[in-house]
Amino acid sequence: MSAQLGGQPILILKEGGSRTRGRDAQSMNIAAAKAVAGAVRTTLGPKGMDKMLVDTIGDVVITNDGVTILKEMDIEHPAAKMMVEVAKTQDDEVGDGTTSAVVIAGELLKKSEELLEQDVHPTVITLGYRQAAEKAQELLKTIAVDVKAKDKEILAKIAGTAMTGKNAEASKDKLCDLIVRAITLVADADGTVDTENVKVEKRVGGAIEDSEIVEGMIIDKERVHPGMPKTVKSAKILLLNAAVEYKKTEVDAEISITSPDQLQLFLDEEERMIKGIVEKIKASGANVLFCQKGIDDIAQHYLSKAGILAVRRVKKSDMEKLARATGGALISSIDAISADELGVAGLVEERKVGGEEMIFVEKCKNPKAVSIIIKGGTEHVVDELGRALEDALRVVGVVVEDKKIVAGGGAPEVELSLRLREYAATQGGRIQLAIEAFASALEVIPRTLAENAGLDPIDKLVELRAAHEKGKKTFGLDVFEGKPVDMLAAGVVEPLRVKTQAIASAAEAAVMILRIDDVIASAKSAGPSPEEMAAMGGAGGMGGMPGGMPGMM
Repeated sequence: MSAQLGGQPILILKEGGSRTRGRDAQSMNIAAAKAVAGAVRTTLGPKGMDKMLVDTIGDVVITNDGVTILKEMDIEHPAAKMMVEVAKTQDDEVGDGTTSAVVIAGELLKKSEELLEQDVHPTVITLGYRQAAEKAQELLKTIAVDVKAKDKEILAKIAGTAMTGKNAEASKDKLCDLIVRAITLVADADGTVDTENVKVEKRVGGAIEDSEIVEGMIIDKERVHPGMPKTVKSAKILLLNAAVEYKKTEVDAEISITSPDQLQLFLDEEERMIKGIVEKIKASGANVLFCQKGIDDIAQHYLSKAGILAVRRVKKSDMEKLARATGGALISSIDAISADELGVAGLVEERKVGGEEMIFVEKCKNPKAVSIIIKGGTEHVVDELGRALEDALRVVGVVVEDKKIVAGGGAPEVELSLRLREYAATQGGRIQLAIEAFASALEVIPRTLAENAGLDPIDKLVELRAAHEKGKKTFGLDVFEGKPVDMLAAGVVEPLRVKTQAIASAAEAAVMILRIDDVIASAKSAGPSPEEMAAMGGAGGMGGMPGGMPGMM
């Protein structure tokens, strides 16, 4: 990048920097964004394929989840990174529909490229896209169906749709049941759902059918002392955020001991203090102790003698969930221990799961935090199941909060496409072209579903349009039957928020990328060259002088 002054070039950018302008910059950014959309497009739908991602140290991830694929891919291009942000936003807001959001954004940019070639100004395209996105949000509200938060059948269908195509189909019914039970248990009285309160523990070994829900918590720890009881019924649980050991002084203090008797007295006093702490715990009526900090060896001995099951160094997040599950309070001081603050559970037991000891806190009266333990044959299966379960938990939570659903299988996209074309005709001018481009871009979802299922995309799209023109708003593509089917009746349903968020974030990303007409890249800071490395010390940095010291001339 340079300016001309009296025939003398003036360099503005650092050497090695680059600048791409105008149509070239737009083409480059659009190509990068389309490449990202193309990478995840084949994973969409019940018949989508999986991706195997291998990182620099050889760890393997096999997944069908759009956001996981994009996070694991080492993406460098700035416009491509913006597409990854679309997937992340979708994941944070709804938990599902990440692939759809990215694919729609890619298609919007593809359609804009055709308009740019017809000399439609980028500003006109972005204006049209924004109008179309707003109109799409209005139209979506009109095609949404209201559901009751207590309708477990619908919630199970929502979970089923989210898990379809993610290796979980074989035991979908079992997993959907676990998910719906978990969400209905942790939902707050005001209808909000925090899926953080559903803890998912993954264990290799056994079959997917062996997965179970625990109406309480599973803590991945074991008893601190083998003499403690393995099982405690009618548990009174103390949740302590203080160390069970003698108090150390806050300031630096020095104790001067001059005779062996004094040392013995000092040690006896230490032991007496710890015994006093354990007596306090016992006096409160607690028979189970979960401690966020450490438990001293002497304390372990006394707790064991008192018949108290104790667990130490429990994570803060687990302590908070235990408080929600058992109704207990987190206590931060030994002096504050009282019977009123204890939590209650029907059973606390240490069990071996997949070769490791875990503590189960079960049979809680009204658990506002629960755990799901999922099992599978291999680590990769369990990891992918975990991701499918997280997505399904999130979408069921969203439906409990919003109480609105739409049909799946590309039905909303086809309906929106038709309605947006009608809307475009009322606008006129060049904006009409942009709104029509937006309308046809939405059809990428049913088209991709058909392609991934090995069906003819054009035929299927024509059939879907014909059904929607007859007023069949909920008809989508059944990839197993290979024809348009009423998706609401077939039980293929999604939360309304999945669609509103996907279209909004895809439109925003497309608009942002379209408005860029100049890419100014700084020079990369390169590492030392092989020659410099050699000069610094040869093989392994141990060359040069004898004794492994680098040579210094």
